[in-house]
Amino acid sequence: MSATLIIIIVTSLVSILCFTGTLPFDSLKFSAWDVWHRKRWYQMLSYGLVHGGWGHLLFNMLTLYFFGDVVEKYFQAAFGPGTGIVLYLLLYVSAIAVSTIGDLVKYKDEPHYSAVGASGAVSAILFASILFEPKMGIYMYFIPIPIPGYIFAPLYLLYCWWAAKRNMDNIGHSAHFWGAVYGLVFPLICNPQIFHHFLSQLQA
Repeated sequence: MSATLIIIIVTSLVSILCFTGTLPFDSLKFSAWDVWHRKRWYQMLSYGLVHGGWGHLLFNMLTLYFFGDVVEKYFQAAFGPGTGIVLYLLLYVSAIAVSTIGDLVKYKDEPHYSAVGASGAVSAILFASILFEPKMGIYMYFIPIPIPGYIFAPLYLLYCWWAAKRNMDNIGHSAHFWGAVYGLVFPLICNPQIFHHFLSQLQA
């Protein structure tokens, strides 16, 4: 069983148990106030296991399913089977925390702010896949043709930055932005030669 599938199963199980009230949703969600003032640091990770509804869960897990295996296989090819899996899991788990640091600092004194979902980590996986396969086609809402990853990536980052600045909805655009950036940076820190692979794929 792949690491991606294990993440999907665990995340789905915890989310469903929260939907049914078996697990305490309010204790697992990210509350910037609770993390900062009550030192509930575990919420920096636990919020990635819970979701706001079935649609939210399904979208994140489907995206992870389609792109996670790509990253997982490239990590194993670049670092070896064992180390590759460990680094892949480290990327995903650490991205959950890294993607929400900005919101922690911004909302630490706002008791009513909270967030849930694995979107930041999923964005990291998506952008790591673009780093390995920049010409890979990615579909967006209402656009019937795939967009190459190297075009999708800057458009996605610009939109997330713009939407976060406007604070126009309840979506964690800041977490999406920083998760995506982290998904590019993490593999390059582990092996800077990946950038040469990225360039060679663009030129192919």
